[in-house]
Order: sequence, then structure tokens, then C-alpha cells
Amino acid sequence: MTTLAEKLSDLQGFLIGAELVTTRGTLVEPRAARTIGFARELAGYPRTDWVSITDNAGGNPMLAPLALGRPFREAQREVVIHLSCKDLNRNALESTAWQLASEGFHNLLVLSGDASGDGVGGGAKQVFDIDSVGLLTLLARMNAGLDITKTAAKQPVQLAPTDFFPGAAVTNFKLHENEVVPQLLKAERKIAAGARFFINQIGYDARKSHELITWLQQRGHGGVPLIGNVYVLSPGVARVFRTQRIPGVCVSEELAAVCERQGASPDKGRAFFLELAAKQVAIYRGLGYRGAYLGGVHTVADIDRVLEIERGFASDDWTQFAREISYSRPGEFFLFAKDPATGLADPARLHPDYEASRRTRPATPNVTFSYRFSKFTHDLMFTPGKGLWNLGEKICRGAKDPMQGPPGMHAIEHLGKSLMFGCKDCGDCSLPDIAFLCPESSCAKNQRNGPCGGTRDGKCEVADFECIWARAYDRLKHEGREEQLLAHAPVIQNQNLRGTSSWANTWLGRDHLAKKTSLQLHVPN
Repeated sequence: MTTLAEKLSDLQGFLIGAELVTTRGTLVEPRAARTIGFARELAGYPRTDWVSITDNAGGNPMLAPLALGRPFREAQREVVIHLSCKDLNRNALESTAWQLASEGFHNLLVLSGDASGDGVGGGAKQVFDIDSVGLLTLLARMNAGLDITKTAAKQPVQLAPTDFFPGAAVTNFKLHENEVVPQLLKAERKIAAGARFFINQIGYDARKSHELITWLQQRGHGGVPLIGNVYVLSPGVARVFRTQRIPGVCVSEELAAVCERQGASPDKGRAFFLELAAKQVAIYRGLGYRGAYLGGVHTVADIDRVLEIERGFASDDWTQFAREISYSRPGEFFLFAKDPATGLADPARLHPDYEASRRTRPATPNVTFSYRFSKFTHDLMFTPGKGLWNLGEKICRGAKDPMQGPPGMHAIEHLGKSLMFGCKDCGDCSLPDIAFLCPESSCAKNQRNGPCGGTRDGKCEVADFECIWARAYDRLKHEGREEQLLAHAPVIQNQNLRGTSSWANTWLGRDHLAKKTSLQLHVPN
């Protein structure tokens, strides 16, 4: 059986994947019949290169993807299992990963995940112990042979290496610059943490799709396979997407209106929507993507029809389709100028507005006195070998309780940070990583390695406040340092430090800031 990794490394082919969304309840539930029927069809369907199985899609409780994945493995079909961080802590994620490896499931799509939805008794408590970067880091360590040596052990203990082929999601279908660029920077962080392929988020603008692959190529990541997301619309789905009830997915007013008009046709727009999907497949092929990922389909007949339509196009028809499928929203941010000849991105020129903002470094209300004061204080206290560093290290090392520092220090620290940042006393502080914004008190998912993909026009997907990573980007861009937004060691927060002094933990080298294993990102000259 040819593996997905081998298929993606063969640059001559264009791959087709299909999404299978699980259902709630057991496989014998009547409501599961449609899903089971589709799964059985896909297991024997030769025109797809892999099947991707979701993990509690939308944050809702559903049948674990492994239950639907086993028949595909028995049929020797390639499967990608979605593994998200919203419902499991790091121990449960590791345990799940061992099970997947033991049963021969090596292809994973690693996700931070949507905010948790309702379960039994109401809203579920989300976990987000680690995020996609943290999970990719864990899987990379497992692939290298996880070192589980205890501190007091005389001999090292290393587990047998796994063979995971992990991928991740990426999106630039966002409205604002301070959403798009952080997403792209996080994609680099995911690559550095071990992502071997990307599937982009749902979107309906060929110019944005071109920008994404162009940006990856210009940053030196052209060798990372990029798969285009093609979601087959319907009038009802378009309405849901328009309201942004699905985190990270939006359609423009123009496209929503087109979908409504098509829904009034005798076939409720079915022929139109399948042809639209076929045109997207053709665009991704033409742009140099490595494949297309079909969602919103429920029968192999739908997949067949999309592929048959696409096969009937001429080889250069995609350029015209790219002009047609350009449903951007008013004021939407673009990295590159528009090429008037193609309607796509001009790789040689930045968008004039973006270029001007990089040159002028516009002021932003996010650069506050609190931010400036915090920067000054941090540089004074926590620059190794300078300022108050040596004194802080000395007094904490000599304290009766080195985890708290000298008497009263932790209380003063917590009081000050509570007043300024709403500190939750995690003991492993990420304030300097996020331009002095707290991921525990101000991020619904506690994201410490970059933004999640669920923002709605700059706002958090859970609550109506501006994403802290967008605010952090604005602060750093004002100073000409936006490229450094994620230039820190990957954070896997040590929960054992909770309730201890983060000052002492920094001075004595116990927190993530002290680790010297920071990821080396490629930043072109």
C-alpha cells in the first residue's frame, strides 16, 4: 500500500482526499446509517487517495474517529485521523497517540480545535492543555523515541520511535492584517515543530489561495505539501458560514447572495455547487497545490460528479475560474498586489497598503503605558546577566522556599500582575511572549504559541473581545518587530509550576523561557 507520505512526495500526482464527519452515538444508531453508508462507499472507492475523519467537529461530542477508521485500515486505505487539543490534556493526547500508532494509524491532522460545545448537562469544560504546536512537538519527540528518563534514574529510558506523519491546518482567509500575518507566522512554527503537510481552511477566493502558496514558497517552505480545502456549498451551509457560526469560516455577502439565488432553482443549486467545487479543484491544481480535500459531500456520487466535471475542463480553464471565484469581503487584507493580467497575487509586489504600513509603522491604541512600562521592567529584571538578573537569581536561590522566592516576593508579584493583567498565577508566564498580554486571563483557549484559527474579524470566537494575538501583532508592528511575534521557544506550560513565583522560575531556569531548544525558523533576508 502506498502511504500518504509517499503519495505527497511524488510531485507528478494531484491527490484527492475526502472528509468523513463522525456522528453522535454508536454505529448501530439509526442516525448513523448515512455516515456508515458513506464510510463503506469510501472504503471501496478508488478515486480518493485518503479519507480524513474528524474529531468532535465543532466542539460537539461525537463518535471517536478511530471507530470509523478501522474499516479503512482493514481495506488498506490511507486514513488521516484528526487529533485536537480541546478535549484532552497532554497525557490523554499522548495515550491516544500510542493507541493510534499501535493500530497502524500514522497520518494525523493536528489541530488546536474549536471551543467546546454542549455535552451532557450543558456546556463542556474545554481543556487546551497544549495547542497544535505543543502537540506537534510531542509527536516529534515520540517519532524520535520519547525519552522518559526520571531525574533519579541511573540509566536513560527511551521508548521505541513512532512513525507519525503529522499535518496541520493553515488559513489566510481572514479580514485583517493582524489576523492574517500571525496565522502565517504560526504556520512556520508548525513546520518547525514537525508539520509535514498543510490543509488550508475553507475559503472562496482564488487570490487568497494563491497568496498562501506564494508566501510559503517565498519563505522557503515550498517543499511542504499544501492541500486545498474544497467544501461543497448549499444555500443552508452558506447561510451558516455567512454568520461565522463555524469558527474560522466565512463567506462574503456576494457569495451568500449567489447561493440564495441558486437555491431557488429546480435542483436547489445542486449542479451549480458541484461545478463550483470542481472549479476550485481546478484552481488548486493550476496553482500548484498538491491536492484537494473535499468536504460537504455525503456520497461518492457527489465526489464522482465533481471529479468528472473537473476532468472535462481544459488545462488552462482554471485561470478564468480564478477570476470568477474571487469572493473577498470589503476591506479584506491582502499581502501582495493584484496582478491585473491574472487577477491573482503578484509575487513581486507587496500590496500598496501593506507596504505603506510596514514603512510608516502606524500608531495603535494597543501600545499602552502598561505595555511600555512592562517592557521596561522586564528588560531590567529578566535580561540574563544584566540589570537585576544576578540579584534576583541570588536571592531566589538562597530563599528558604526557592519555588516562591524570599518572603513576600510572590505576593507582590501576583498582586501587581493581577491588577495589570488579570494574572491566574500559572507560574510559567508567557507575558513577554505575547507583548505583555496574558493568555490565561485574556484568551479563551489559553493559546501560547500563536493564534487559533477561529477568530471572527479580529474577535475571539468565544467572546466579543479582540484576539490577544492581533493586539500583540499591532504592538510589535508599531516597533518594526512583527516578524518576532512567535520567535520564542515553543511553550508547553508546566502545570507543576502553578501557584509558584514565575519570577523565581525564570531566574532559576525552571520555566519555558529558560529552555534553549527554541525552534529555528527560516526568515529570508
